[in-house]
Amino acid sequence: MRIEIQSKLLVMLLAMALVTALVVGWIGYRSGTQALEQAAYQQVTQVRESRAREVASYFTGLERAVVLNSRTAENSMQAFEAGWRDLAGAQVSADQRAQVEAVYSDVLLPQLAENAGQEFTVESFLPTSDAAWYLQAHYTDPALDYDATLAVDDAGDGSVWSAAHARYHDTLREIVTQNEFEDLLLIDPDGNVVYSAYKGVDLGTNVLSGPYAGGSLEDTFRETVTSNGQDYVGLADFEPYQPLADSPTQFVMSPIQDDGLTVGVLAIQASTDRLNEVLTSGGQWQQAGFGETGETYLVGPDGTLRSTSRLLVENPEEYVDRVVAAGTPRDVAETVVRLGNPILRQSVQSPAIERALDGETGIVRTTGYRDTDVIVAYTPVDAPGLNWVIAAAVDPSEVFAPVQDFQRQLVLSIAGMLLLAAVASLLLAQVFVRPIRSLVSGVRAVSAGDLDAQVRVRTNDEVGDLAEAFNEMATSLRTKQELLEAEQAEKDRILLSLMPPAVAEQVKGGEETIAQDFQDVSVVFADLVGFAGFTSGMDSHAALEHLNELVRAFDEAAERTGVEKVRSLRNGFLASCGLVIPRVDHARRIVQFTSELTEVVAAFNARHGSDLSLRAGINVGTVTSGIVGRASVVYDLWGEAVDLAYRVHAEEPEPGIYVTDRIYDAVRDQYEFTEAGVVRSSDGEHPVWRLDERR
Repeated sequence: MRIEIQSKLLVMLLAMALVTALVVGWIGYRSGTQALEQAAYQQVTQVRESRAREVASYFTGLERAVVLNSRTAENSMQAFEAGWRDLAGAQVSADQRAQVEAVYSDVLLPQLAENAGQEFTVESFLPTSDAAWYLQAHYTDPALDYDATLAVDDAGDGSVWSAAHARYHDTLREIVTQNEFEDLLLIDPDGNVVYSAYKGVDLGTNVLSGPYAGGSLEDTFRETVTSNGQDYVGLADFEPYQPLADSPTQFVMSPIQDDGLTVGVLAIQASTDRLNEVLTSGGQWQQAGFGETGETYLVGPDGTLRSTSRLLVENPEEYVDRVVAAGTPRDVAETVVRLGNPILRQSVQSPAIERALDGETGIVRTTGYRDTDVIVAYTPVDAPGLNWVIAAAVDPSEVFAPVQDFQRQLVLSIAGMLLLAAVASLLLAQVFVRPIRSLVSGVRAVSAGDLDAQVRVRTNDEVGDLAEAFNEMATSLRTKQELLEAEQAEKDRILLSLMPPAVAEQVKGGEETIAQDFQDVSVVFADLVGFAGFTSGMDSHAALEHLNELVRAFDEAAERTGVEKVRSLRNGFLASCGLVIPRVDHARRIVQFTSELTEVVAAFNARHGSDLSLRAGINVGTVTSGIVGRASVVYDLWGEAVDLAYRVHAEEPEPGIYVTDRIYDAVRDQYEFTEAGVVRSSDGEHPVWRLDERR
């Protein structure tokens, strides 16, 4: 029997392939399984670390927001404290007292009794001072509708406190809404809550001696008010808060200081929803890498949750069955479901949590609070003052699913390798398809945006001709792309010279109606007095050179002081500060900028023998910026603040720098002013001050 060498070679190759496949398969099975198991644990650990960083960042941002706002709250604190003192001995009618008592007896106490599981008497919660009775009678909503009370600016009672409220509540309300705080309190050094954004039943109470004294609120206030540090932040743990019907509440505080003296404490009530968003990625567990069963949660030193439960959110009925099976009392589980909040109620006792509370970091396989086998990665939370831990938990079957998939794929891969060895002759086809594959790779690279891609095919046939044509096409596309990018860059440069980047992006996006309101923006409206007379005998070229000399110097001053020029006129301009980039000291910067302009004009006069002068009006307030026009767009600024700045500058006959009373109040400790009369606007008369010199 004659056997061809080709058949013998095929048998040998198949035998070698079989032995190699079995050896490689066994090694791959061992090392791959171990690697995947380690990767699975690493994945859970990475989720824990990612959420831990997010939680730390959340508290850092919270602390930064509280410190920043406390630094600018001294005026409002002093105003509300003065209003509070003025209410000592304030009279409250019998009807008003009955209204306040009804808030407690008909609204608060029934909710509190249901949530706390015990009965309370109205007398133990009623206000203990005349000021508290007065404020709750005039500001607390009878149904405790907090959104309604947040919208009220003035109760119209004519009190000093209401005057302070009318002046500062809008700013404080903006802080609450922008940061999504649950409430913002101003507390005087004696512990009196002299202001509350939502005007609940804690308005007017005393955190040291009132009905809600005691616990972390009082302790954190004492530590904060005696800290003597402007950047100090007091971070309290969650605690049932009776003014909110025993809802778990967390306070963050920072001292309010004036010239180094603590005049009060700013306390914000942190949002549990924001904290839950950080831990759950906004409820998008799977998209954030938690899979079908994974979750991260926070646990406090008492072993109860400080965040929500995924099972509670996705399947409340199953949540009750699971946690009851794990040892949670049924009434507690049902209360959690009714309130939709497990904080301070759901116990999560386990060895992993105990180790984390002792400062350890690790990962273990244990039984979770849902009575299921879980893999838990744990670590302490980086938040000063809070002994919290964060845990990432996931079902082992989900974690090790890739291991089972790998084993199945390994068997299929070995079978495939043997099949490929049996048809080894198909490799000859690679000799033919190799240049075609190179061409396909080049096409894919170009389609992905790589216009520098070139195909290196040297065959002397039709495939080689096609490759050469492809390379020429790619070169042509690259040249055209470079021309288009250069043209677009020039268009972008011109657009950015006319308007702020954010507005330019909206214009490029095709928006036609672009307008935005801004709070607390300083505005200057100025013109050059005498420029027309100075250039009256010049030709247009010389006059333009002089004008550009002044405008360039004005632009340099604006860049130094952080002022944004809105538009230029032949004899003047409109500029703002705090519009594009919010600035706490926008008033000081705009005055400094205008003062530098007078120096620019003086230097110009010295060089050219001219007699130019500057007349400027400065104001601060709410403005609107936007795009005007369609065919030829113009970026402009308008509003009452701009109108008043124009009136201040236009109605003063003499050159100089004129400011409104709001600018005067902001910088009078830095500059000397003299009274310059009043200017009238739609909302009445406004005092005008003339800038003399810097102190």
